[in-house]
Amino acid sequence: MLLSTNLKYSIRSVKTRLTEFRFINFVHITTKLSKYLLRIFLFLNIKKKHYIKGRGAQINTHNRFLQHQKIITNEFLNYCEEQGDSSDDFKTTYIKIFPKTILNKVASPDIGFAYSMNPYQGCEHGCIYCYARNTHEYWGYSAGLDFEQKILYKSNAAELLKKKLSSTRWKPTNIMLSGNTDCYQPIEKKLELTRDILKVFLKYRHPVSIISKNALILRDLDILTELNTLNLVHVSISITSLNENTRRTLEPRTASVKKRLETVKQLSKNKIPVNVMMAPIIPAINSQEIFEMAKTVYKAGASSIAYTMVRLNGAIGYIFTNWVRKIYPDRSDKIINQIKNCHGGKLNDSRFNLRIRGEGNIAHQIQQQFKIAKKKYFADRCMRPLDYSHYTNGKPEQLKFF
Repeated sequence: MLLSTNLKYSIRSVKTRLTEFRFINFVHITTKLSKYLLRIFLFLNIKKKHYIKGRGAQINTHNRFLQHQKIITNEFLNYCEEQGDSSDDFKTTYIKIFPKTILNKVASPDIGFAYSMNPYQGCEHGCIYCYARNTHEYWGYSAGLDFEQKILYKSNAAELLKKKLSSTRWKPTNIMLSGNTDCYQPIEKKLELTRDILKVFLKYRHPVSIISKNALILRDLDILTELNTLNLVHVSISITSLNENTRRTLEPRTASVKKRLETVKQLSKNKIPVNVMMAPIIPAINSQEIFEMAKTVYKAGASSIAYTMVRLNGAIGYIFTNWVRKIYPDRSDKIINQIKNCHGGKLNDSRFNLRIRGEGNIAHQIQQQFKIAKKKYFADRCMRPLDYSHYTNGKPEQLKFF
């Protein structure tokens, strides 16, 4: 009788524990599932209602130089949607300007070129992290959506460069095309300002460095090849991530990862020195790709690889924060805090050298990873120096003294 009673209690205890175990597991699974579903809901809800497709910035920040600000209300956007149309503020407009000069003197000691030139002001690529956004405020526009939608183009850029290089007072030096906005952004396919500029460099046998994240550069392979025969050209292709989804959100109107890697291959195949810029590295977004990036671009034929740390100067801090909370709602705080960790607790550090490499534990880890990756894959490769001895100002030798 006693044995039977104990057995009943034992069976009941086992059943109770089994029920508790199942309940705990159910709660655990349900909790994880609910968190996952919540993330999906937040993502879809944000994407559907608030995310502007094809653009990096999701807002227009206030221009610090202007007293008044133009604001597009949700009511107006909803009205446009109901009418089957879109607001003009989501369309790209191109504005022709006529500057007096085209070369910009670079005084920063941590930049490896003496002059930069930008045939375009503003950039339709829409890279959310772009440090050049703030310059759009000088033109009376916002660093946010305006930077991507109001594109100013310098139609006389080639003529201005020709005037500069033909001067007897000009001394050949390193010129970066472009140091601010991408010279191969979408409108270049139609306007061909960059192609005309390259023709001028070729005519005067003047070295030029080019940086872009657009495969359109291959259109000018004929000119680049001629420049390269005299060691007059360096090309840097910016590849921020190998993940196409990451690329699409960070840089919505740039060439795909596949096309950029193909661009590196084609340039290398034609013996043109190609440097790959993993710029910028953003902690918790693409910082885990360093070794894979180095390996991939090495196989593609790149001559070297370099990087910069993200820094969110001026209005970009607010633009990026607004964006990251929409795109990565589950880890936005982590991303922002890790960026701050690289810049002394702030989103931006303007100190020379430190602004590019960062400081602190995370920045140091990234620096060490990059150092190891370069040693492993690029120990036997480098960018050959540009040759400045071929430069001519286009005048006969006997007239150069006048």
